[in-house]
Amino acid sequence: MKSPRKVVIAGIAAFAMVGALAACSSGGSESGKTELRVATFPPGADAAAYEAFDAQEKQFEKANPDIDIIGVEYEWEGPTFAVQLAGGSLPDVFTVPFTDSKTLLENGQLMDVTDEIEELGYTDSFNPVILDGVTDADGRIFGFPRQAYAMGLHYNRTLFEQAGLDPDSPPTTWDEVREDAKVIADETGKAGYMQMTQNNTGGWQLTAATVARGGSTQTDNGDGTYTSTIANDGTKASLEFLKELRWEDDSLGSNFLLDWGSINQEFAAGNIGMYTTGSDIYTALVRDFSLNPDDYGLTVIPIENDGGTLGGGDIAVVSPTVDDETKAAAITWIDWFYMQKLLDEDAAVLDAKTLAESDQAVGTPLLPVLNREAYEQSLVWIEPYINVPRDQMTPFIDGIWEQTPVGEPKGKTQEIYALLDPVVQAVLTDQNADIDALLEQADAEAQALLDE
Repeated sequence: MKSPRKVVIAGIAAFAMVGALAACSSGGSESGKTELRVATFPPGADAAAYEAFDAQEKQFEKANPDIDIIGVEYEWEGPTFAVQLAGGSLPDVFTVPFTDSKTLLENGQLMDVTDEIEELGYTDSFNPVILDGVTDADGRIFGFPRQAYAMGLHYNRTLFEQAGLDPDSPPTTWDEVREDAKVIADETGKAGYMQMTQNNTGGWQLTAATVARGGSTQTDNGDGTYTSTIANDGTKASLEFLKELRWEDDSLGSNFLLDWGSINQEFAAGNIGMYTTGSDIYTALVRDFSLNPDDYGLTVIPIENDGGTLGGGDIAVVSPTVDDETKAAAITWIDWFYMQKLLDEDAAVLDAKTLAESDQAVGTPLLPVLNREAYEQSLVWIEPYINVPRDQMTPFIDGIWEQTPVGEPKGKTQEIYALLDPVVQAVLTDQNADIDALLEQADAEAQALLDE
């Protein structure tokens, strides 16, 4: 789930744009250029982000004078995405998490781009595990994997120092996370640790915690069917961990309804010592939530019982409603804006230079959608422009390659994440919550969804 970033066109603008977006599917404009509406940033992004995008827009339009780029505010949000997709209020080019791509392509809600990717010549360059997320049973491809992440443990170095902890030696086990969270809460009055709980993110992070403890919430039967395994030891241990921090240690603070946006805001404001989310979050924390870079630290998520780290990412896709002219423009934009900086030195340098000149993050740790060698080569290309504090992310950068990446469950992913939200909330709000009973009920409900 992006590092679940979420796709919402804000408020009144969404309604005002529905008609415009429908008209835009024809691709033409009075100027004779092809108008292309493309996703930009979530509502609230800082002015510098838009300055960087404006510069990139001008660069693209200079190289492609027959295409007129129109940026649209965009944020992924699982519970409302389907309604917006059905209502036609999304841009022509947008991104979706890996977890949704299979369902969307099976429902005919994404444009087939197989021929275009093959013509561009880099089909075989993608990590095959990642490419599988946008490939149907017939081998047709429905999007461009553009960014991947691994789950990480993000921590506030300033709170660590205020609590008398060493920010250069973050916790490496869940027991140490608990110990440090208690110290932070006692010494600073802030939440030592917290976890997302709503809008599908509670289920997402519970799944990540399960995988880290050697568990799995779902089995892929290999024949298009899935078996729910929510009632497993890893999930139970993850919930017991939260219960101990909440009711024994009082180290989780007082706000137990947090999703991707609100937990990022609380962390950036210095109110949370540690939390888990995708490794790529630093960019959004600085751009959208005004994080002080000096506060930030990143390490790998603790692993036990032969567990792994949940991975994810997102796909650049084209609306299935656009005509051939707009589709061609969309492919040109995706290749230029998302892909070439991964493949070509000149494109990588131009992208990094443009972002750096607008004080946007360059060098945030990611997982390669191509291969590790290509990723590390791209870091060499952009080294003069890297401006993120990678020395504060060293435990993650050095340790992530030693962890086993695990993909998100494929069957009814978002729906099952949603039904796990209240399980997490119950543990945090009811001291007498019966974890075994909650998991058995969720397991049965998940299986019913999978059997539909």
